[in-house]
Amino acid sequence: MDPDHIAQGRTRWQQRYDQMAAAGRIADRDFTTLSGSEVDPVYGPTDGLDGADGGAFERIGWPGEFPFTRGLHASGYRGKPWTIRQFAGFGNAEQTNERYKLILASGGDGLSVAFDMPTLMGRDSDDPRALGEVGHCGVAVDSAADMDILFDGIDLGEVSTSMTISGPAVAVFCMYVVAAERQGVDVSRLNGTLQTDIFKEYIAQKEWIYPPEPHLKLIGDLMEYVDAKMPRYKPVSVSGYHIREAGSTAAQELAFTLADGFGYVELGISRGLDVDRFAPGLSFFFDAHLDFFEEIAKFRAARRIWARWMRDVYGATTEKAQWLRFHTQTAGVSLTAQQPENNIVRTAIEALSAVLGGTNSLHTNALDEVLALPSDKSAQIALRTQQVISEEIGVLNVADPLGGSWYVEALTDKLEAEAEAIFAQIKEMGGGTTITAGLLRGIEDGWFTGEIAESAFRYQVALEKGDKRVVGVNVNQGEYGEPLEIMRVSHEVELVQREVVAARRAGRDDVAVTQALAKMVKAAETGQNTVPAMLDAARAEATLGEICEAFKPMWGEYREPARF
Repeated sequence: MDPDHIAQGRTRWQQRYDQMAAAGRIADRDFTTLSGSEVDPVYGPTDGLDGADGGAFERIGWPGEFPFTRGLHASGYRGKPWTIRQFAGFGNAEQTNERYKLILASGGDGLSVAFDMPTLMGRDSDDPRALGEVGHCGVAVDSAADMDILFDGIDLGEVSTSMTISGPAVAVFCMYVVAAERQGVDVSRLNGTLQTDIFKEYIAQKEWIYPPEPHLKLIGDLMEYVDAKMPRYKPVSVSGYHIREAGSTAAQELAFTLADGFGYVELGISRGLDVDRFAPGLSFFFDAHLDFFEEIAKFRAARRIWARWMRDVYGATTEKAQWLRFHTQTAGVSLTAQQPENNIVRTAIEALSAVLGGTNSLHTNALDEVLALPSDKSAQIALRTQQVISEEIGVLNVADPLGGSWYVEALTDKLEAEAEAIFAQIKEMGGGTTITAGLLRGIEDGWFTGEIAESAFRYQVALEKGDKRVVGVNVNQGEYGEPLEIMRVSHEVELVQREVVAARRAGRDDVAVTQALAKMVKAAETGQNTVPAMLDAARAEATLGEICEAFKPMWGEYREPARF
């Protein structure tokens, strides 16, 4: 390797780090090993750790510089640790509000909203199709009034809030904005993420409302609105988590997720938005699965691929537009009902892989989530898992501590190459024009679901043959410990929520609701931005179901083609 080139890179890194230190952006804490040995903020080839040849080091680089393989910031976690963000929601808004206050009081930094199935599908709690599902897999939100209760006593101008919802995401976003307005918070202060990733729904999770093009219309409207009025907010969180949970490989999760992200970049550019301005508003959401080193390599490869494509394909010139910021959740599919206490260990290992891979925020699953929504106790154990990793084992000390490992770098390169091959396939499916065209063709033809199904099948066969081992399932079997007391949501929640929705309809100004919904549809028909009119509908207490249903006469509903 060229010693001068390596030295110049280290000098650039040192200048960035010193600037952050001078600005007071390095935490005042003990950066030593458990035995008291001083550790440097970063290590590289000049430290005698020649874990890569010169050509490879060109692709690795230093933390805080292109291609960001080793992290977005020169300081790593010394400057800003990851956000501890626990995913929570159950029953009604009042019950979930209590859980949020517990999370914040226990040291959580941000909130992540889990919605129930009717809300995820854009249906009201008193919709006949919602029967038996209200409040069971998340919180029921029917109108802006529920958002008021959900965040009662929580300053939305101070607390970062993530909302995991895609099909009716724009309507739910409008209710969130209205709740902030009612708190007296200026919308420019709102900070958080909205999933909004409809490509992922067609590929894996299957919670959609309209055909793809109308959904993309709404997402484009949202991107425009946020670009103009909400500089801190991220309107699209591209989700690989659900792709991996559906059975994909790590390479498929990486490639399908980044391809979806490229589709939203192309959408923003088609709307005339400045890529350097809107791209920082895109964030990502990945799964942290059980193969420790593969997951670390996946996260590192993701940053490198995204930076290169943003610069070389989409013309982004600023570092922030080239950054891939991502949230991670430990793998729900890795949790087992057998010997559920083992899930604490699995979750800790997965969380550590996300941290060593440079995640920007993290949710740790609770040990009982394989059986039900987490209890207060198990949710606190999950939170404490992150805090132990953060406070006790030294991972904040050094940026990208596994950088230069022959194994990790080889895995990073391998995953990157596999992802690039998949991008080429997707683009070819679209006639070689855009990634978006390939995504739409792949969805229509069932290519994505077929690829994931095949991967899931191969893993299941390996599990049943014993080639893949899971403790408590096909090895080291036998029960131990006391039976878990799992959390159950009473059917009373649904009965009460239905009454609440009926009472709100009876007490609101129906004329204002009707006019707002008509204005919203008119905006869609004439190609205008629908968000301002949708905000008016939310302010008038139009329900989620009413807002989503209003577009159906014009756009119809999506039906996935049957395949055998």
